[in-house]
Amino acid sequence: MTAIALKQIVTEALAEVGVDVASMRLPTGKPRETTWLGIEPGFGVRHYATGRNIYIVQTRMAGRLRTVTIGPASVITRHQATVVARRVLAYARVGLDPVTERKRIRSAPRFDDFLEEYWQRWSGRWKASTLVANEKYRRLYLDDAFPDIFIDALNEADVTRWFADLNNRMGPGGANRVVAILSSLLNKAESWGYRLENTNPCRAVRPNRKRKCERFLSRAELERLGEALARVRSSEDKVRPIAATAIALLLLTGCRAGEITSLQWQDLRGNRLKLRDSKTGPRTVWLGDEARALIDDLPRLKNIPWLFWSPRVRKPLRWLDYYWHEIRSEAGLRGVRLHDLRHTFASHAAMNKETLPMIGRLLGHSNQQSTARYAHLGDEHVLDAAEQIGAAIERMLG
Repeated sequence: MTAIALKQIVTEALAEVGVDVASMRLPTGKPRETTWLGIEPGFGVRHYATGRNIYIVQTRMAGRLRTVTIGPASVITRHQATVVARRVLAYARVGLDPVTERKRIRSAPRFDDFLEEYWQRWSGRWKASTLVANEKYRRLYLDDAFPDIFIDALNEADVTRWFADLNNRMGPGGANRVVAILSSLLNKAESWGYRLENTNPCRAVRPNRKRKCERFLSRAELERLGEALARVRSSEDKVRPIAATAIALLLLTGCRAGEITSLQWQDLRGNRLKLRDSKTGPRTVWLGDEARALIDDLPRLKNIPWLFWSPRVRKPLRWLDYYWHEIRSEAGLRGVRLHDLRHTFASHAAMNKETLPMIGRLLGHSNQQSTARYAHLGDEHVLDAAEQIGAAIERMLG
């Protein structure tokens, strides 16, 4: 059925319910969202940023998802729009036999087939580190998530059950990341014409509450950690001293673990590190004298491009957490995560009166909200400043 034929069907149906098509002016511009009314499948109201609303109906015709505009809600009543929507849906179904119906169903792929299509078409846009992480999540939690379910039939009940099981199998943060991948996949299913617009069932899932961790090491804890790192760095083991240096560099730069363990000698430019792949994209990390001295003490071999590598396998040092658990135990820092060293760097910067924009730049934050968590750590210094100003004014007042 052609677009012209559909338009003629809508025009005739509107005339039968007493609507003058010539008097209607349809809005232009990008709609904000669509509300599905549930009276008929695919029947809804599309809302525009200008405040105007139009009735639409979506249905599959010849294997393609088509959107048919009925008319403005300011001119047509819901009852009139429902009558027209039913007419369009009826014409869309005319002449279908069992073979045609099976073809219609198969035009929307099964979930596992669409997952493969999504990965082929979209994963090329991800950073290398993101792709590695998402490949792992796919293999463990998505490949067999919805067996025998077509992508256009996946609903809120399916996703809610899956998310509940997901939380039993992994941590809350990881579960949030996996459901974000699924949500992106289903959004693309809508964009590519496999699902009705605004029907992503992931919207019904309430993400796990994010852990607000502001743990940072005190001066006494830093001293204990420094002693433990010094002992490990002076040991005769082949790998542990290199791991200890990497951990010390995390503390001195505020970098993420993956940013340090992936460093190559070509990334070192004087007192700067040129990160090729950080969480927020390429960025520069400035090195203080202590950090640069740590790097200068690292062994450098001709055929080894990495700063931190395992002499046993001659590959990058990836499992830094393994060595961190040993070092934190020796320093008496039970429960402190490797990522808390980044918080420690930022927190002590705030307590030493560094501005939030500067801290954000040092950490490579892409937005100010990520840095705002450290704002309260400068309160003590603000209080000191207020007391000094008050005392000076009091002296001037005599």
